[in-house]
Amino acid sequence: MTEPVTTTVTPAAAPPAPVPTLPEIPPLPAGYRLAELDDAADRAEIIDVDRWAFAYELSPEDEAAAVWELEPGRSVGVWDERDPARRRLAAVHSSFAFELPVPGGARLPTAGLTWVGVHPGHRRRGLARAMMTAHLVRSARRGEVVSALYAAETGIYGRYGYGVATQHATAKVGRGAALRDVPGAQDLLVELDRLDPQRHGEVLEGVHAAVVRPGWIRRGSAALRAGHLVDWPSARKDAESLRIAIVRTAAGEPRAYALFRRKESWSDAGQPEGTVKVRESVALDAAAARALWGTLTDLDLMASVHTGRLAVDDALLHLLTDLRGAQVRLHDGVWLRLLDVGAALAARRYAADVDVVLEVRDDLLGATSGRWHLVGSPAAATAGRTVAPAHLSLDVATLASAYLGGTSLAALAGAGLVTELAPGSLAAASTAFGWPTAPAMSWGF
Repeated sequence: MTEPVTTTVTPAAAPPAPVPTLPEIPPLPAGYRLAELDDAADRAEIIDVDRWAFAYELSPEDEAAAVWELEPGRSVGVWDERDPARRRLAAVHSSFAFELPVPGGARLPTAGLTWVGVHPGHRRRGLARAMMTAHLVRSARRGEVVSALYAAETGIYGRYGYGVATQHATAKVGRGAALRDVPGAQDLLVELDRLDPQRHGEVLEGVHAAVVRPGWIRRGSAALRAGHLVDWPSARKDAESLRIAIVRTAAGEPRAYALFRRKESWSDAGQPEGTVKVRESVALDAAAARALWGTLTDLDLMASVHTGRLAVDDALLHLLTDLRGAQVRLHDGVWLRLLDVGAALAARRYAADVDVVLEVRDDLLGATSGRWHLVGSPAAATAGRTVAPAHLSLDVATLASAYLGGTSLAALAGAGLVTELAPGSLAAASTAFGWPTAPAMSWGF
């Protein structure tokens, strides 16, 4: 598989006509102060707020395994300074400097929002809204075209202009599930081993980086790569330590992998009912996928395989001869927020020629509001502000949902989220915004 030429896109130059400006950060109640945090000096406070917000406590064994992944200069918090003798952190968020692949192969500078939390003793005071506005403004000023996140609660981020841009499936597959034959699969070798980050990390990331798919963000830093391979002791729950399956060609080239662990279980009658839990699986072609899943669904003493995140067009879902028995569920994946609509629309490619004016509403970042004239094709695209009449009307979150090609504009219109102002424009634009490969991401941040 050959990867498209990588392109880093910078925001489009501002047009000569006046455009809305970025908003001011909402004021905080007296005694609260928004400030950039020091990842070293403020680390204990950052971790404490995160644990208060998400209600968890690490065991000593987990503490020893933890990796600090946050990047310097990208964490912001709200300090409670009402009592000068007892200053404490009340809220926090951070972000990663990512590159988001979009249809056509370009990679957009992206702020990967993470660690968003408010101490439960400081809720309902506007701290989250101030932080989120600060994140969007800071990201836009850094030249990041979009912001991306995984949502702990789905009802929160739509109000800040985020839309669900990718979806993923999970499946529970029984042992011995029938899989269709794929030519060449029998010639591949499947290596099973205990996960060793030193020996396996480079192989794993090499396969992961070779995937060509919209939304497929790479783990760009050593800290993120190390954090992804942490085998949390508390996650084992009487199961084995993490294992890895690597599919190789006869020449030794890796073509697929899966991180997994097995947990034994027995019925009252003494029948094996073990479970294989897959954390992440990646395959670069159909033969490699067939070899990988053929192995994982045929492990001794196991009764079922629980997959991790699968793209909605993942090969496994089409290799299974009985999809009904797989207990497939659909989940929201990456939520996307457009920070520079013109740059984002011009960066991607389109499945068909399109010439459309979009009326975009953005109640939070006025700089993205207005009419945008998009002219695109499979080879190139331009987008800029216009005063011409709009063909379609939608808000910025809805545009984000359609942006990577995973959800059609027509489907969003069917839900009342897109309004067709010019007859016939919806079908043409919906076709153009589609893409042959579903957007997906295999890991969380």
